[in-house]
Amino acid sequence: MEETISGGRKEKNPRPSINGYMYGNARALSAIAKLAGDSTGTGLYSRKADSIKVEAQQKLWNTKSNFFEVRKEKGDTLAQVMEEIGFIPWYFNLPDAKYSVAWKKLMDTKHFNAPIGITTADRSHPGFRTHGCCKCEWDGAVWPFASAQTLTAMANLLNNYKQSYVSKNDYYTQLQKYAQSQHKDGKPYIGEYMDEKTGQWLTDDKRGRYYNHSTFNDLVISGLIGLRPRADNIIEVNPLLPTGKWDWFALDNILYHGKIVTIIWDKTGKKYGKGKGLSVWADGKLVASSKKSVKVDRCFIS
Repeated sequence: MEETISGGRKEKNPRPSINGYMYGNARALSAIAKLAGDSTGTGLYSRKADSIKVEAQQKLWNTKSNFFEVRKEKGDTLAQVMEEIGFIPWYFNLPDAKYSVAWKKLMDTKHFNAPIGITTADRSHPGFRTHGCCKCEWDGAVWPFASAQTLTAMANLLNNYKQSYVSKNDYYTQLQKYAQSQHKDGKPYIGEYMDEKTGQWLTDDKRGRYYNHSTFNDLVISGLIGLRPRADNIIEVNPLLPTGKWDWFALDNILYHGKIVTIIWDKTGKKYGKGKGLSVWADGKLVASSKKSVKVDRCFIS
């Protein structure tokens, strides 16, 4: 985010986003080194990740707002503004459980929950939408790319943390807003950023047309449908689809660990004729099922 309430692109401020990325990179490098049998590299990058986590939680967490914030290079103080990048640490499962309280702000209409989607900055801050328009100002307008990041982080929170601040219904609500926003004049369209109240795209077609660098498919596959990627040969499926929303869905022809996987939800069993409830198939063979749309795991496919 180039121009924000917390600072501009020319400032070298430590951010929750960049530290989240570095943490994710370090965890990935440690895992790669382990696969390669490199014990030195495994330990080195694991320690780097641990160090980044400690520093981020100590220096970027604002105990007054209960939120991860940008730290200003000048003065070495927090920026005192909640911005959407404060949710990014959960994209990489960085924070400890106690920091989940930050998500209390997501569905609050005073802070990030706007009619069209998730705002890039706190709606209650005096600097909200004060920087003008159309030159990369992330002071509140809805940015689909940032929304996708927040939704991925939210899916991780719902899968990997015990908390009561957001629910499957909240994920579904924000994913619907995200999907519905990607239209213009009644036709499918994705631009750069939009007004949080009206849904009007704020950049013209010359610059913002087909601005599709979001992760829409991932939000549906790993979030809503709930296929959670793993390194081992276990299929883990945890749909974030709330009870009563859809009567059926099918995610088919997924190449996963050398198998073709199909995930089906059929409330009555009459839509697909493959049984009632949730079922998971690998190369045409049933490997797991549940009468309800709940988490299914421990399905070995090796």
